[in-house]
Amino acid sequence: MVKMTMIARVIDGLPLVEGLDDGRDIKDAEFYKQQVKALFKNLSRGQNDPSRMSIETGPYIFHYLVEGSVCYLTMCDRAYPKKLAFQYLEELSNEFERANGPQIETAARPYAFIKFDTFIQKTKKLYQDSHTQRNVAKLNDEIYEVHQIMTRNVQEVLGVGEQLDQVSQMSSRLTSESRIYADKAKDLNRQALIRKWAPIAIVFGVVFVLFWLKTKLR
Repeated sequence: MVKMTMIARVIDGLPLVEGLDDGRDIKDAEFYKQQVKALFKNLSRGQNDPSRMSIETGPYIFHYLVEGSVCYLTMCDRAYPKKLAFQYLEELSNEFERANGPQIETAARPYAFIKFDTFIQKTKKLYQDSHTQRNVAKLNDEIYEVHQIMTRNVQEVLGVGEQLDQVSQMSSRLTSESRIYADKAKDLNRQALIRKWAPIAIVFGVVFVLFWLKTKLR
């Protein structure tokens, strides 16, 4: 069965649509949604990932399709036919581009096209049961093949992004620490100058005061 559907802009990973009733019957639904967002983030980095891929995660599989500047992703049971999953995504892609094409690039806020969920829910119902006559016919369609679409594990896919995040975090941490050390060095130099010149300043101050008092007492 189709469990979850999300659509995002590839260039920046901005989520455009999410199935409103997705995840109600899924344990740890929020965990899988976070994985989806991480996948979108990976794609936004431009790592030359395939435009179609299946990704295993726990008892489910993510199937995603990139068309133009948009990524269409669904999460299904492992037993759900890959061919149906990608045909489902193609139907979403065709309609989403037809309905929202000119506005996709200029969308500035998350879930700007949430009204498209109506089409998602209607289409998802058609694909839920892989044994209906309609879907059996789609499975037997020899023109549409998915054998060459790669299947990978979610740890393998997200591992690349996690390593980049770690490098970025390490770089930020080193930059922050270097600033702290630079500030401490400035404080130490300031204290050293104070220790060096303070006695001389005190002597000159005392001499000046004595000289001033001497002139006043004349």
